[in-house]
Amino acid sequence: MSDVARSPEETGAGVGPDRAKLKELARQIRRDTVRMIVNAGSGHPGGALGIADVLAVLYGWAMAAPSRGLDSPDRDRLILSNGHICAAQYSALARTGSIPVGELATFRKLGSRLQGHPSRIHLPALVETSTGPLGQGFSVANGLTLGLRAAGSPARVYCVLGDGELQEGQVWEAAMTSAQYKLANLTVFVNWNGLQIDGPLERVKALEPIAARFSAFGWKTLEIDGHDISAIIGAIEAARSEKARPTAIIAKTVMGKGVPFMEGLAKWHGNCPSREQEKEALAALGSSPLYADFMIPGEKA
Repeated sequence: MSDVARSPEETGAGVGPDRAKLKELARQIRRDTVRMIVNAGSGHPGGALGIADVLAVLYGWAMAAPSRGLDSPDRDRLILSNGHICAAQYSALARTGSIPVGELATFRKLGSRLQGHPSRIHLPALVETSTGPLGQGFSVANGLTLGLRAAGSPARVYCVLGDGELQEGQVWEAAMTSAQYKLANLTVFVNWNGLQIDGPLERVKALEPIAARFSAFGWKTLEIDGHDISAIIGAIEAARSEKARPTAIIAKTVMGKGVPFMEGLAKWHGNCPSREQEKEALAALGSSPLYADFMIPGEKA
């Protein structure tokens, strides 16, 4: 059985983050994701739209301690193991001030720092390891966490995994390692939308009961609605309070979240919307009162 993640309101925690602002950040991440991919002519919108709320909370609150800037050895780290959904990560970095917002227009362009998968060579201060081959990011997250602990650092490591990625054997070797070394400063988010490039997980290679699997491997395990900002915050706070084992947060999401014609369809794992579909998607997402869309060269303001 997995633990039940409770929101800060339910646990009686003190004043927490600004949920309204985090919701707007997630909305803008989705808008940026659609525009970046259409401008590039390629990309992976489905999973990126689904993970937007989680990344908004991580970059907009959980990893945003002012005392732990990019130059601090005690800064929190994030590894996007399923690196193909990096459009959402780049947007989160831009909207929280780590890269220029205008740079989003260079996504997947020749010579850009914003490659189609996160590249440490191009963004050494922001990308902890280059990702793309599925399953490997989890193992790197273990190594980072062990290294930080050896250095006496209080930094936390977050690792985002795709649900289809859990079909890789290396993931479970990594899960055993995390539990063996009691890596309490490691938190894994599973972007659980039930779909992968070839279709539903249960048809390709079933993984349920995923929470019970992590629990059996010795992890603290939480199941949440991956689009509920308060639930995400509550799960992170629960992970922070755990001192003896790593935490797996199974975030149940919808592929293509926020864009009705994409939602719940495996075809949007890696398809690029047309210009007309872009307009439809942006209309459905709505504009944010807190952010302005990035400009694309040649585009009318």
